[in-house]
Formats: sequence, C-alpha cells, structure tokens
Amino acid sequence: AVVSTQSTGAAGGEFGIADAGYRAIDALSSEKGYKHWHEDVRPDTTPLEAGMAWLVNPKLKTDVDFLGREALLSQKKNGLKQRLVCLKVKSPVPMVTLEAIYRNDKVCGYVRRTAYGYSVGCNVAWGYVENPAGLTLDWIRSGTYKVECMGELYDAEMTLAAPFDPKNLRVKGDYSEDYFPLSDTTKQSAHL
Repeated sequence: AVVSTQSTGAAGGEFGIADAGYRAIDALSSEKGYKHWHEDVRPDTTPLEAGMAWLVNPKLKTDVDFLGREALLSQKKNGLKQRLVCLKVKSPVPMVTLEAIYRNDKVCGYVRRTAYGYSVGCNVAWGYVENPAGLTLDWIRSGTYKVECMGELYDAEMTLAAPFDPKNLRVKGDYSEDYFPLSDTTKQSAHL
C-alpha cells in the first residue's frame, strides 16, 4: 500500500494530484448534499424529513409492506413537523454544529452538520427546521434565515438542494455550468 501510494503521488504530481485530508470528505459531501448517517439522517428522522422521499415514494405507491410504512403514510397525510435544509452561511468564523437556525428572527432548529465549502466559497450547514404547527415548502422557502455562530448572527441563504452541482451534471461529465464564485485564477486551478 505504501509503494502504491508513493507511485500514485509521484505520477500524479505533474497533474496537481496531492493528498487530501479526511475533512475533505465532510466539505465535499456538504457541498454536494450527500447525506451522512448519524448527522443528517438518524433513527429519529424519516426519509421524508431528510428530503429523501424519492427513496420511499415508489414503494409507498404499491401494496408492499415494510417496517415504517404506516409512519411514512401518516406523515404524508398529516404533514411534516421538521425538514432538513441546507444553509449557505457567509460567516468568517468556522462553524462546528449545533448552531441555532433562525427563521424570521425566531429559532426554528439547529445545525447538525457543517463544513467550509471551498467550491462555493462559504460555510455549508445542514440542519432541521421545525414548525410544530406543520410546515410546507412555502413556509420553508418564504423565510429569512440566519445562523448563530459564536454569539453572532450571520445571514444564511436557504436551499433544499445541494449548493454545488444540484442537477448532478458533473457526475455525468457535463461541466457546462460554473459553480465557482471565486477569482478567475482559483477557477482555473479548480477546473483542473
């Protein structure tokens, strides 16, 4: 394994290939919206709340029985109380999770996972927003969001989609859309 790693590093040097730290997994998955078990999805959340209805909707349209089916059908009928959202936060301070999420100046949830998104140029936070009276996509989208970090409130742009490549074009080899809000020099090196 050591020889393989050294050979790959030596051969890839001319292409800018370098070792990346483990935190890169968190940053890249945050930007891309790939869910993490234990943070974004846990035993106390459902696929509907996590924005992953596409995983269960086909089965719910059949008569196939499975563990949790009745709970999901009830949620679809009665509405959700919480929903996972993504927040792009222009905070100069690193975020660590458990920061409060404000919607229209009232706390409505907390951050479960965060990392700095180098491709999008800001902190990317994923957390659940809650409304005991029930929430709708209109309720979620109509709010003005902020995140409290180290005692300061920072404006946040809420999205239900991944902040980087939300259409999955790059996974398919299509680089037609530019997602880099950075300088031209950084864009050039980032596209390599």
